Amino acid sequence: MSRTAPRRTPARDLALIAVFAALIAALGLPGAFPVPGLPVPITLQTFGVMLAGALLGARRGALAVLVLLALVVAGLPLLAGGRGGLAVLAGPSAGYLLGWPVGAFVIGALLARRPARGAFWWTLVACVVGGIGVVYAFGIPVLAARTDVPLATAAAGNAVFLPGDLLKAALAAAIAVAVHRGYPVLDPRADAASARGRAGRA
Repeated sequence: MSRTAPRRTPARDLALIAVFAALIAALGLPGAFPVPGLPVPITLQTFGVMLAGALLGARRGALAVLVLLALVVAGLPLLAGGRGGLAVLAGPSAGYLLGWPVGAFVIGALLARRPARGAFWWTLVACVVGGIGVVYAFGIPVLAARTDVPLATAAAGNAVFLPGDLLKAALAAAIAVAVHRGYPVLDPRADAASARGRAGRA
């Protein structure tokens, strides 16, 4: 892997972070799909968060999501449904948004330790843990607090998102494994190896 991976540069890192922030924003263009009885819509942007972590690694993936969220808070309508501004942090879906960068970081961190065998299954588990488990862990408590319902009730209502999110995780894992093979610079293991090399030279 190290023989074929292009050398990382700060300019390349910044470009990738910007591209993936734009990708997550673009995945909001189809809109937000409301769920009856829930104030949190279904969107494709969580799929972009999974891809950011799986293809950019922990640090760059989290930064790509943070760039997007910074633009949203600044007022740009980049969330699904054309939402933007500080008001999004006051809504019932705020916890999910705060979980996005942490989820991307966890996905990248897990994939940095991916073994040579079982690439798809390891990647799928990473996307499920980071892109679903972590995001839900942030989102459900905030949803419960903002809607004044018991935590168990919020968690039960959140189950409607699980089938779609599992499908997103499987698709993200399949894409990531294919990209890792064809373009090793987007393999989080290469990102981790590069960071270790810089630390060793320092």
